[in-house]
Amino acid sequence: MIDDVISKEKQGLHYGNRLILPCEVEILKIVFNNAIIMDFSSSKYGAEYNIKNGFTEIYFNEVKSVEDELSKFESIKMIVVDKNKSLFDLNNHRKIALHTLDNHILKITKLDDDVLFIE
Repeated sequence: MIDDVISKEKQGLHYGNRLILPCEVEILKIVFNNAIIMDFSSSKYGAEYNIKNGFTEIYFNEVKSVEDELSKFESIKMIVVDKNKSLFDLNNHRKIALHTLDNHILKITKLDDDVLFIE
C-alpha cells in the first residue's frame, strides 16, 4: 500500500527511463517536466506502467534518463490509487512526489493537499 510505503519511508528505484515503486498502484496522472500524462495506452509517447507482483514499474518513453531530466530540487508528481481499491472513491487517491537520488534510489513522499498540483 502506498500509505505504508510513505509511513515507513520505503524507497523505490530508478534506472534510465524506468522507475520502480515498491507497491502495486494504479496511476491516474503524472506531472513530469511540465507535461501532464493521463493516457498510458501508448508505448511510443508519454509513459506506460505495469503492475507486477509487489511493485509497479513506470517507463517514460521519450526520455533516456529520468535522473538527467530533473534537477535535485524537482520531482515527479503523481496521483495514484492502491491496486484493488476503488478508483472512483476520491478518498483512495494519493498525491505523491518522486525524487531521484544517487545510487538509483527513488525517494517517495506524500504531497500535502495544499501543494499546487496541475489539474
